[in-house]
Amino acid sequence: MKLLSPAISRLARMRHWRIEQWIQNPIDVQREVLQDLVTHAQYTEFGRKYGLNEIFSIREFKDRIPIHEYDQLKPYIDRMMQGEENILWNTPVKWFAKSSGTTNDKSKFIPITQESLENCHFQSAKDVLTMYYNNRNESDLLTGKGLVIGGSHQISQLNDEMQYGDLSAVLLQNTPIWANWIRTPELSIALMDEWEQKIEMLAKHTIEEDVTSISGVPTWTLILIKRILEITGKNTLREVWPNLELYIHGGVSFTPYREQFKKLIGLGCSYLEMYNASEGFFAAQAHPDDDGMLLFVENGIFYEFMPVTEYGKTNPKTMGLKDIVIGENYALVISTNGGLWRYLIGDTIQFTQTNPFRIKVTGRLKQYINAFGEELIADNTDKAIAIAAQKTGLQVNDYTAAPIYFGDENTGAHEWLIEFEVKPECTYQFAYELDMALKLLNSDYEAKRYKDIALALPVIHSIEKGIFSAWLKQKGKLGGQHKVPRLSNERIYIEEIKFLLEKRKSAPIL
Repeated sequence: MKLLSPAISRLARMRHWRIEQWIQNPIDVQREVLQDLVTHAQYTEFGRKYGLNEIFSIREFKDRIPIHEYDQLKPYIDRMMQGEENILWNTPVKWFAKSSGTTNDKSKFIPITQESLENCHFQSAKDVLTMYYNNRNESDLLTGKGLVIGGSHQISQLNDEMQYGDLSAVLLQNTPIWANWIRTPELSIALMDEWEQKIEMLAKHTIEEDVTSISGVPTWTLILIKRILEITGKNTLREVWPNLELYIHGGVSFTPYREQFKKLIGLGCSYLEMYNASEGFFAAQAHPDDDGMLLFVENGIFYEFMPVTEYGKTNPKTMGLKDIVIGENYALVISTNGGLWRYLIGDTIQFTQTNPFRIKVTGRLKQYINAFGEELIADNTDKAIAIAAQKTGLQVNDYTAAPIYFGDENTGAHEWLIEFEVKPECTYQFAYELDMALKLLNSDYEAKRYKDIALALPVIHSIEKGIFSAWLKQKGKLGGQHKVPRLSNERIYIEEIKFLLEKRKSAPIL
């Protein structure tokens, strides 16, 4: 099969002229994408409800169709999962990507159509490869194997025809035959559900391969790299795989992991960020040095950008590409060839450039922690705190939490500062109940907590009363609507509060 790799690489390079076309004409291309989406769906149940066959402009599209969050589309999706057709899209839907839940559900299920598979997810992946080759003509990427780390859930059957799994598992299950020849490990290992065994199998079955690229979420990738180095006794991954030249990452911020990866992989490896979600493949770095990811405007997604100040309004305004402002925070609203219509996915982005359009992910509309792919939102933690308090008989006055990132000696975890009404002698039982509740409420958190491999038990500090108020006062935010942030994906707030705690402890007693 190695003889086929040069042919595939030549085909990948040939696509670049098309990428240049949509980079140069993004606004016109986006109009064409919307027209194609509306044409596909005009005679579906959703299309008839909103008169898609009568829509001839972007303004009419926005005026007729409201912005939807998952709970508004869920009744349609539930029916599709029961086998009903022509609901949100006009071709049969046999696959659903399971991802983290909403306020009302532990998990949500995103329709994956044949069009979204081929023209969005797979085409965008090929475009990433094309851009990489365009910037690195001497690359031998496809002469070796690509190590794919994904698919943390087995494919599950809804009925005789419908199946679901996490996005990476769905994509692996539907990968074109030719891609299997240049990928490792074999599918039976890639889709294993038992992560402890899976990491071991991944390590042992790939050590002897000629791996030239790795793609996966940083947390699991880091665990795998450490295990491979343990088995081989090598100091860097480049000693194991001398031809390794690319690591593709996404899902969580790479900033806390970058130095660890450089240390463990060694010199000579490039890093590219991708923005690929269950709802669609949105963007990727065209070059490792780019500030932001190139927005993919041709691959089956029509984009709108809602200023975050509009969130929660009855009729929120959205911008098109021609009206965006660099550095402003926007919530991403998408209409897709997967049957999502004016769908607010919850991510916030900023534009770093407009020619071409490049973006970076800045967070979520709601407070969250997503350091390890757990996508924990404040609604999850508020409910979990209440459950843990009820089970332990404790009263929580206030709390904040942030991630503890992987170190050379430690697994990742969440660190919590909690003000109890009565300070407990031991916080272990509360940590246990909190952990159990979070697993119940959030399937991604539950997956990352599996056997403490990627995420350990919560680390809880019971702090004295008044510290949160003192911190707010210090920042000039005491009173009114100001609150201690429940969750943060960075450690800025929690370190400030811990510093204030230490300062108080060391203050002389008068």
